[in-house]
Amino acid sequence: MNIYVGADHNGFHLKASLVRYLRSAGYDINDEGDESLNPEDDYPIFAAKVVNAMRQDASEDPKGILICGSGQGMAIAANRYKGIRACLGFDIESVQSARNDDDCNILCLPAKILVTDDALSVVETFLNTPFAAAPRFIRRNRELDEIMP
Repeated sequence: MNIYVGADHNGFHLKASLVRYLRSAGYDINDEGDESLNPEDDYPIFAAKVVNAMRQDASEDPKGILICGSGQGMAIAANRYKGIRACLGFDIESVQSARNDDDCNILCLPAKILVTDDALSVVETFLNTPFAAAPRFIRRNRELDEIMP
């Protein structure tokens, strides 16, 4: 599984911890930045980098992880793209539901809320929860894509 990770200045340190952890666990990680801590950066840039990298990925099911202060900005930015279903991941239960029911393909983490150990648990849940693929879930995802310009 290819995983694309991006973060603004608020998520910079959490991203570094997650990238180290995920690489040591054997995941294929693509770090889409930022490469250095820049308090003047803007989260939409990194959301776009991750989404565009995922769209160019020829593998079956690439995933993305975006990190900012609240996670909300990244989720808003990522969800502007057709085919992207980004969820805010602040606990295991919400992420499990987002993967199982909605086939969420980008996890947005709130760096100002989650400590690293909790973030790792949320990420593992995101990566290891399969999509249930119930007909109603598939239909709803198709409907989302149809309303996107």
